[in-house]
Amino acid sequence: MKFLEQLGIEKTNQGIHTGHRWIETKGETIISSSPVDGQEIGTVHAADKAGYETLIAKAKEGFLAWRQTPAPRRGEIVRQIGEALRKNKEPLGQLVSYEMGKSLQEGLGEVQEMIDICDFAVGLSRQLHGFTMHSERPGHRMYEQYHPLGIVGIISAFNFPVAVWSWNAMLAWVCGDVCIWKPSEKTPLCGIACQNIVKEVFEKNNVPEGVSGLIIGGRDVGEWMASDTNIPLISATGSTRMGKAVGATVGARLGKALLELGGNNAIIISKDADIDIAVLGALFGAVGTAGQRCTTTRRLIIHEDIYENVKNKLVAAYQQLKIGDPLNPENHVGPLIDKDAVGMYEKAIEKCKAEGGRFVVEGGVLSGKGFESGCYVKPCIAEASPDFAIVQHETFAPILYLLKYKTMDEAIAIQNGVPQGLSSSIMTLNLREAEQFLSHAGSDCGIANVNIGTSGAEIGGAFGGEKETGGGRESGSDAWKIYMRRQTNTINFSTSLPLAQGIKFDV
Repeated sequence: MKFLEQLGIEKTNQGIHTGHRWIETKGETIISSSPVDGQEIGTVHAADKAGYETLIAKAKEGFLAWRQTPAPRRGEIVRQIGEALRKNKEPLGQLVSYEMGKSLQEGLGEVQEMIDICDFAVGLSRQLHGFTMHSERPGHRMYEQYHPLGIVGIISAFNFPVAVWSWNAMLAWVCGDVCIWKPSEKTPLCGIACQNIVKEVFEKNNVPEGVSGLIIGGRDVGEWMASDTNIPLISATGSTRMGKAVGATVGARLGKALLELGGNNAIIISKDADIDIAVLGALFGAVGTAGQRCTTTRRLIIHEDIYENVKNKLVAAYQQLKIGDPLNPENHVGPLIDKDAVGMYEKAIEKCKAEGGRFVVEGGVLSGKGFESGCYVKPCIAEASPDFAIVQHETFAPILYLLKYKTMDEAIAIQNGVPQGLSSSIMTLNLREAEQFLSHAGSDCGIANVNIGTSGAEIGGAFGGEKETGGGRESGSDAWKIYMRRQTNTINFSTSLPLAQGIKFDV
């Protein structure tokens, strides 16, 4: 395929790159197969421990030089990465779509997110500001400043195989950190493609070796990173189960963890909602990326007065969905990532039915021409109860649960009544309802929207959630601060040294 050649993807690839060169490794062979057609795309020799240690050593050396580069200069290099991504948007978007399975439009959109965060980081490179304050002691001045941490370890998930890395790496780089990225072993070629793009920019700018590290492997590599005291910050995206393990390991060594974990997102649809907007938002939120977004809409909490109307409109909309090759722009829904994901989808449907759920749009695995990979499933809708165990659980698949409510207090309680706390939304034209939803007594999620869906967060805002979502924040706002260490400075320019509590020494 032409896009593989354009991105420098070989049939057989090494799994560790220092920013300047590939390191030959002796780990297991990882096969990347497309969920689109089941075809093998390429293989990667996964990292071994010796290669990992070499990468860490290069990163430590690279940091000593990179941190001395002025922040605006670091921003200029990130600007050039953004330009390189613009030139490679089409082939990289195609690779994301083919290796992961999301629609081509979503693959291209993910690359656009990378470009956007580069633009954001360029501006940020001139705004890494601290604070000044008055001292209680005469002839003294106080201020706070931020310094780079060192090595930032990035562990990303398959569903956003390139964008989430860029959210972390671009900010970390302008902050003066170096990065080691472990992409998902389910989408390793996307990681290699990004590294190839960055390598060209870094070479042109004489960026030191070790500033951009790539390491491909399975769970063992993630464990090496989480337990490594050379890495002061681990940013990990994935399941809540994975995040708890990473958080515990990093916490045990008093490191810093930025965790972006599961979501079980809901839209409240008020009787005062614009129904057409509500249905459109719910549809895209539920079936986008085949339900494999952390911000996917999994629950619709609908006022009893409009419940039947909304349900009927959704059922009609689902009948119009086109499922198939995501590289074909006419299709709305592509495959799940692999057959394991298909198995979890089928088990979730069985559990919902066992608990008393009634499917108004039936699910199922698709077969036949165009579906040979065995990874294509039907988006489905079930009428359920908030206390169903399966409704409390995040299933990474296009299953939407319909729930009914009478009062706004009840709706908000249902919305908040799950362990996860990433994204939430209310559809209403009632100002009081909207403000209640956004108040202290409203949504307990990190993201709360009015009259838009649960997915589609913008670069400018901090992205992340509460409870079992992990509490991390990435991307916009002041999320940059987690990639730096904070320092308070006091300067005495007087001719004396006043001591605390009035203590005096005769010297």
